[in-house]
Amino acid sequence: MISDGEKLIPINIEEEMKSAYIDYSMSVIVSRALPDVRDGLKPVHRRVLFGMYELGVTASKAHKKSARIVGEVLGKYHPHGDKSVYDAMVRMAQEWSLRYLLVDGQGNFGSVDGDDPAAMRYTEARMKKLAEEILADIDKETVDFQLNFDDTLEEPKVMPTKIPTLLVNGASGIAVGMATNMAPHNLTEVINGTLAYIDNNDIEIDELMQHIKAPDFPTGGIIYGYEGVKEAYKTGRGRVVMRAKANFEEVDGKECIVVTEIPYQVNKAEMIKKTAELVNDKKIEGISTIRDESDRKGMRIVYVLKREAVPNIVLNMLYKFTQLQSSFSINNIALVNGRPQLLNLKELIHYFVEHRHDVVTRRAEYELRKAQERAHILEGLIIASDNIDEVIAIIRSSKNADEARERLIERFSLSEIQARAIVEMRLRQLTGLEQEKLRAEFDEIMKLIARLQELLASKEMRMNLIKEELTEIRDKYGDDRRSDIEYAGGEMNIEDLIADEQVVITISHAGYIKRTPLSEYKTQNRGGVGQKSAGTRDQDFLEHMYVATNHQYMLFFTQKGKCFWLRVYEIPEGTKQAKGRAIQNLINIENDDKVKAFICTQDLRDEEYINNHYIVMCTKQGQVKKTALEQYSRPRQNGINAITIKEGDELLEAKLTDGNSKVLVAAKNGKMVRFDESKTRPMGRTASGVRGIKLAGENDEVIGLVTVSDLNSEILVVSENGYGKRSSLEAYRETNRGGKGVKAMNITDKTGALISINSVTDNDDLMIINKSGLTIRLRVSDLRVMGRNTQGVRLINIKGNDSIAAVAKVMRDEDEENEMDDELKKDLLAVDENDIIEDVVDEIEEEDDDLEEDSEETNEE
Repeated sequence: MISDGEKLIPINIEEEMKSAYIDYSMSVIVSRALPDVRDGLKPVHRRVLFGMYELGVTASKAHKKSARIVGEVLGKYHPHGDKSVYDAMVRMAQEWSLRYLLVDGQGNFGSVDGDDPAAMRYTEARMKKLAEEILADIDKETVDFQLNFDDTLEEPKVMPTKIPTLLVNGASGIAVGMATNMAPHNLTEVINGTLAYIDNNDIEIDELMQHIKAPDFPTGGIIYGYEGVKEAYKTGRGRVVMRAKANFEEVDGKECIVVTEIPYQVNKAEMIKKTAELVNDKKIEGISTIRDESDRKGMRIVYVLKREAVPNIVLNMLYKFTQLQSSFSINNIALVNGRPQLLNLKELIHYFVEHRHDVVTRRAEYELRKAQERAHILEGLIIASDNIDEVIAIIRSSKNADEARERLIERFSLSEIQARAIVEMRLRQLTGLEQEKLRAEFDEIMKLIARLQELLASKEMRMNLIKEELTEIRDKYGDDRRSDIEYAGGEMNIEDLIADEQVVITISHAGYIKRTPLSEYKTQNRGGVGQKSAGTRDQDFLEHMYVATNHQYMLFFTQKGKCFWLRVYEIPEGTKQAKGRAIQNLINIENDDKVKAFICTQDLRDEEYINNHYIVMCTKQGQVKKTALEQYSRPRQNGINAITIKEGDELLEAKLTDGNSKVLVAAKNGKMVRFDESKTRPMGRTASGVRGIKLAGENDEVIGLVTVSDLNSEILVVSENGYGKRSSLEAYRETNRGGKGVKAMNITDKTGALISINSVTDNDDLMIINKSGLTIRLRVSDLRVMGRNTQGVRLINIKGNDSIAAVAKVMRDEDEENEMDDELKKDLLAVDENDIIEDVVDEIEEEDDDLEEDSEETNEE
């Protein structure tokens, strides 16, 4: 119901919401979250300092209860919660939060462990001497004032600071649609840079950086790498990497890492807790205990190392996985004339100098005005003292003060102000000494007026005065840097601490992985029973074995077609008997997925390398795909799609090529296709590929993919019952991609299905693992080259229902070769007579098969 005189005004809700939100946004940006470029303060900090100034709690006075200060600020200037005011004041008193403290706190003001400060009724505070420099000359009309929230009082719009507070103490705040994060700096360096700017306004940022080298954090630490600093100073945005200061000590006979300074804004207690969790989860190896021995003398965190741990490696693991290394993202957004703006180093200095010049000018104008007013009064007093008898006679003969003033003005041509001053003169000013004082004061004031007029007439003089005042501040409050700069630092690089030795990487059927030095595997001879290898869980067996070096990058390809990224040294080391670690703990692989291929590459940041190499993939159903390595050079934490796998299929193998390789795809039924890699065009990561081989039936599947760049290479195929055969590459003629292929091995019940295909040379050794975990290492040179259609020779004696799980080739290590007598060698290399007869028959039949296969392919085409 509408009352008389009231009316309804229809408002579009969308327009109302838009304008209300914009008003709110601007209020947050201008009046809450962002600092002013001139004094570097947000409104709450400015009001706290002004409130303390009004209360008189300066550095030389006694502390006052924090609640009293908060009440003053809250009631007069800051109409928000008391917590926001108290928190702002507390932060200005915390030595780990501000590089140069502005509030001198007494009581519990929190800790670097994240403890809350005591309630404001318990703590006390006063200004620091430095804060007084921020307020210096505020009473000389140096800055504009504005009405407070209820229009009853005035507060300053900005402080007339002598200190470049924004650079010195930094700032952080989240507004609406923007945020600021400015790093603290060393006062001496900032003032030196400012002086250099005043001397040369066209100074380059690179020259300024000779003075202002890098941020200087209150908690010290090390600035690791300089690129981010350079970028931040030049653009206003950049990422500064910070590291804790650590050294190695021996405590009670144990090697320890001792941290004495941590990165800025890191909660010490939280960091130690998370590190302990990582140690317990075995993500960081080599630490036995962590102790926090910090006290009032300083910080000291002790990481006690295990006996076998290498301190440098453990420290680098701490840097990598914990907040002992963290980053500070600089985003220099501040208010310039009430508008938010992204500023580089030179602009920050420019706006401070501009503000300082404005303050010095306004101060000089105020002082000149006051001096002229005083000189005017002194002129009148001097006239009066020169004619004192007449002045006294006029005053005595007047009825009242007003009449006396009028008569004095008339007699001596004085102004109203001068006449009032004469009438209010004290008798003691009639003494000779006082009269001398008046003349001396007048002379001094006239000199001051001349000096101030000269100052106001010359910008150069004003700038020199700013320089003098800045130099005075530097000499009074300047100190040494706390944060060291490690210019050579950059991306974490611990390769130098890890020997680049060859290792064997084994992955079990259940997904357990480890790396073992290659030297642990001894060479055995063909026909041996094998030595016990990795300890595996019940019904688990080793399924994959690869040889790599510690410094290489590894790409993991899973059967679902995803790709993950690791460095070899990040894989946990274990002995041959060790079970290894679950891959799920190292990469974010799904529970029902398995790693099927692993590729060692060189530096993935080398553009020439990644653009001239390719990944060739093959699925169980015979799909083949080629993709540039560049597509896999930026993996994410959760992996990236390497290939789109069709339903019922899975990725089997992936190989690294240079674009000019021969590709061989072998199937379970003993057939193999050979085609030129250049005939397959590169595809994107999400493509599913093209047909590589036509399978014989439902039970047939692809068992392996080989890529060969050397035409003199030989191909070694192995069947599941332990038969193997070495043939020349040329024995497998090139066929069309997608055809049935040619015979790679004569498959019989005795040989079992084909299980492995590898390219080999005489310099290779062969590592064979069967499902029971037994391994045998033998020389490829022990196997004679045969025709491709034979069934091969027995490589390993299979016992019972056992069968081969995986085959891998490894480099020959001469030192590892076993000594054996001639009799044993003859015995081991003896070949069954029936095998020889079979080989001869097979080779005769081979030509017939080739002709048959040729005609089949022609028909298909």
